[in-house]
Amino acid sequence: MRHNVKTKSLNRTSAHRDALLKNLSESLITHGKIETTIDKAKYVRPYVEKLITKAKAAQNQDKITMFNAVKYLKTKLITENVIKKLLTEIAPKFVKTNGGYTRIVRTGNRDGDNAVTARIELIETKISKKVSEKDKLVAKTKGKKVKVEENTNE
Repeated sequence: MRHNVKTKSLNRTSAHRDALLKNLSESLITHGKIETTIDKAKYVRPYVEKLITKAKAAQNQDKITMFNAVKYLKTKLITENVIKKLLTEIAPKFVKTNGGYTRIVRTGNRDGDNAVTARIELIETKISKKVSEKDKLVAKTKGKKVKVEENTNE
């Protein structure tokens, strides 16, 4: 029996699992989405979300907090470019979001070994999408015939 086992082993040694976790998280941060097996996607999801939360907490803080956040991220990630992208591009998108930064979408089975595959991706937030006022009006009145009149009272 597997009492008190917190994580999946993925049939790898602990060092191999750690390397896999770092590589998958770096690829996800760099590219925004990756295609992998469902078990690996579920394994990397909490790791990446904790990294984003840590980077988000360091936004607009003093130098000491930022320094400690960067130091923590250097222990969890490999390259400096990924840390920089996480702090400057990804974390500001999720400032008003409390968790749920990633999405896992099942994409079917792989041809070679019939493994269930999934795509894990960073969710685009409403802040990053610019919507014009005209598009908002069209979305509200979709399916209804509404005549938009300009204000002629001067």
